[in-house]
Amino acid sequence: MANQENKKNKGFDPKKNYEESRKKVGYVNIQDATQKTYDSIGFMSGLEVHQQLLTKEKLFCHCPAGLFNKNEEYDAEVIRHMRPTLSELGEYDGTALMEFKTRKEIVYRVKNETTCTYEVDDTPPFPVNKEALEIALEISLLSKLNIVGEVHITRKQYLDGSIPTGFQRTAILGVEGELQLKNKKIRLIQLSMEEDSCREISDIGHTRVYKTDRLGMPLIETVTYPDMINPQEVKEVCDYIRFLNRSTDKVRTGIGAGRQDVNVSCKGGTRVEIKGVAHTKWIPKLTHNECFRQWALLQIRDQLKKRIKDTSKWEMKYESLRFHSHNFTYQPIKDAKRQMHKIVAVNLPEFKGMLSYFTQPGKAFSNEISDRLKVIACLEHPNMTHTEAFESVISNTDWNNIKTALKAEENDAQIVFWGPEEDIQTALETIEERCRMAFEGVPQETRKSFEDGTTIFERVLPGADRMYPDTDSAPIPLANDYIDQLGENLPSDIIDRYHQMKKWDIPEDNYTYIFKKNLYLLVERIIKELGVNPRLIGTFLGQRLKYVEGHFTPAEEFNYDLVYDLFKYLKKENIDYGLANRMIQHIYEHPKMDFDSVLEIINFKRISKEQILSHISFFKEKFEQTAKNKTNLNERDWIMGELNNIALGNINLTELSKLVEKELK
Repeated sequence: MANQENKKNKGFDPKKNYEESRKKVGYVNIQDATQKTYDSIGFMSGLEVHQQLLTKEKLFCHCPAGLFNKNEEYDAEVIRHMRPTLSELGEYDGTALMEFKTRKEIVYRVKNETTCTYEVDDTPPFPVNKEALEIALEISLLSKLNIVGEVHITRKQYLDGSIPTGFQRTAILGVEGELQLKNKKIRLIQLSMEEDSCREISDIGHTRVYKTDRLGMPLIETVTYPDMINPQEVKEVCDYIRFLNRSTDKVRTGIGAGRQDVNVSCKGGTRVEIKGVAHTKWIPKLTHNECFRQWALLQIRDQLKKRIKDTSKWEMKYESLRFHSHNFTYQPIKDAKRQMHKIVAVNLPEFKGMLSYFTQPGKAFSNEISDRLKVIACLEHPNMTHTEAFESVISNTDWNNIKTALKAEENDAQIVFWGPEEDIQTALETIEERCRMAFEGVPQETRKSFEDGTTIFERVLPGADRMYPDTDSAPIPLANDYIDQLGENLPSDIIDRYHQMKKWDIPEDNYTYIFKKNLYLLVERIIKELGVNPRLIGTFLGQRLKYVEGHFTPAEEFNYDLVYDLFKYLKKENIDYGLANRMIQHIYEHPKMDFDSVLEIINFKRISKEQILSHISFFKEKFEQTAKNKTNLNERDWIMGELNNIALGNINLTELSKLVEKELK
């Protein structure tokens, strides 16, 4: 508290600075943003959508695809240390150099059932999985891409350890396509087929642990141009690509089967990649916040350049501190002392007000430094504090002594960080590098996403130097008649299905569920073969079945064809389709139960229309005598509620409502 009071006495309050900088950035919550908001900061976004393919085997070996270790059992561990290699042009990729600096030990937990020697680079690749290639080509054609004449396998370098070989085998199958949305076209750059990476279990300090069950599974990557001009449009395009992929019924679904990287920039900014977004519903908030983060970084740049005339001469200073010379009570610093770690103070000339400058909701520029210390220097959070922290953890006296030791000026900012001695030099280089990047504006990087819409630094954005030919794999020619044959049995386009459901008068709020579950053909079949009202079946699936799926658990995997069988049964038995709403929960929970048994469970009794209508006069009298003054419902609605149990399945409720109204008149 003493430190905060001292700052306020000098006219500087970090919390006030944070709020004022938020206003300068012009940040608004996403629900208050308009297209004018995004136009003013030059919002621009593109997508890289990854989708696992539904194949029996992996892409370059014969290991089974889709078998996942649901527990922590494994047969062996493989340990590796990654090192960068020169590209074909004799250059190093920046991402590879950054990963090498982290000195990570990579541990792979291997299960014999799902991994072989190919995946740890002890065996050359097998010929590419033809089943996967065919599916990927079909989706390329659906995406209106120009198919390549010959498939060339290339290597894409990955030094984060997610692939044991240090590179991912990938191949471009189609280029320059387009998607027709409701209101505009979105251009596609390309579609590639590649092998999936490992699943990360943990990343603590200098050790990163992976599972290898997902490694090598075939997936496709659809890459768009940066044609999206607001966050909701980015989500719409991502959903469209997902729905297009699922329409083939040849892709995997479920957690982890689909992931997307979102590229975002603002006016004057640069491309930043938000990596591995797990759910499309996260996209609007993530892209909204990232664009404003870049806008804030540009303002920080402009302020620093006003203060520092020649940024090339800017130098930070640092001093190692002695634990016994200061009264540190902050527990992480006390823990560092106990572990024999080092503690270092850093002076950042002319950075006063920058460390508490708004970048994202709940985050400031200091987080940009702290996150890089975690990733590059492997210093676990909390790894630093500073003179603009909202909650002071170093006393006013100690800060004054630190500033004196650093020969700090009034307009400087100070950081104190701690960690193992062997990581200190990397940490100092990381702090200086990130501060120098602030003079340029927005660094090119990939960032990790969180559900709350914020992101943290993950690694430097890879360059073109990471790609080079795979000398182990021969080119694969694609004959024109083979491509023509694949194009003969493609599913209809998503936009055509959208327009057809509009013609059917199915409410639009049901479309997402129908596309997500790839149920359009089921809807079409029920309408054409059974004559069910389109609006009825659309809302049954998009509302009732969706609700049941979200609240109940099936005894075994639910087969959506049971919905067709259910409506066919109701038609045959001359039972009104409305009864499906009561039956579906039991059918979903027990898919093998026959429909007659379901009728017994819900106590369905066959009653004629005449018998049902005969109850109206009784309920009319009852309403007048007992219910009229005890309910907010009108007479017709109350009577319909009383008749519902005996009427459902025996008569269409819309028809019954009209008959009740007629009877009451």
